[in-house]
Amino acid sequence: MTTPVLRRIHHVAYRCREARATVEWYERMLGMRYTTAFAEDHVPSTGEFDPYMHVFLDCGGGNVLAFFELPNQPPMDRDPNTPAWVQHLAFEVADEAALLAAKAHLETQGVPVLGPTYHGIFKSIYFFDPNGHRLELACNIGTSEQLAELARLAPVMLEEWSRTRRAPRQAAWLHQPPEASA
Repeated sequence: MTTPVLRRIHHVAYRCREARATVEWYERMLGMRYTTAFAEDHVPSTGEFDPYMHVFLDCGGGNVLAFFELPNQPPMDRDPNTPAWVQHLAFEVADEAALLAAKAHLETQGVPVLGPTYHGIFKSIYFFDPNGHRLELACNIGTSEQLAELARLAPVMLEEWSRTRRAPRQAAWLHQPPEASA
C-alpha cells in the first residue's frame, strides 16, 4: 500500500452561527470571495437527517475556507478545556505594510485586534470572527538561514519535548524582539 500524494488542502470547514452573516463578514473584513454553497437535509456521508448550509470562500492561492450552518444542532460552543488562543486559522499577507493595513481596516470596522506580535520569522495580528473563531494574519520576515536552522532544530526539539514536556530552548530567539537579540 502506498502513501497518498497530497497536492494541497482542498478546504477547511468550521461551524458558523449564521451562513449569510459569516459570508458577508469574510467578504467585507478579509476580501474573500464567496464561491459555492451546498445545502441538504441529509448528510451525504452518513445519511443522517441534519439539514445544513455549507458555504465556501476563496482565500486566494487555491485555499478554501468553508462553514456549516446547522440549525437543528445545539448552539455552537468551543472546547472549554482548550485555551482560546490555541485553535485558530492563520492567513498569510504579503508584508508588514499589508499586515498593518489589515489591522487598521479591521479596527475601523469595530473588530478588536491584538498585535502585531513578533514571532521571529513572522509577525502577526489576532482577532475573532463573528462565530468566535480566532483568526491570525501573518507576514513572513524570516531569513532563509533562520528557516534552515529551525528545520534542523525541529526534530531535536520534538524529541526533547516528548521526553520532558518542557519548552526546549534551542529556538528561544524566535520570541525575542530584534533589538533584544542583537
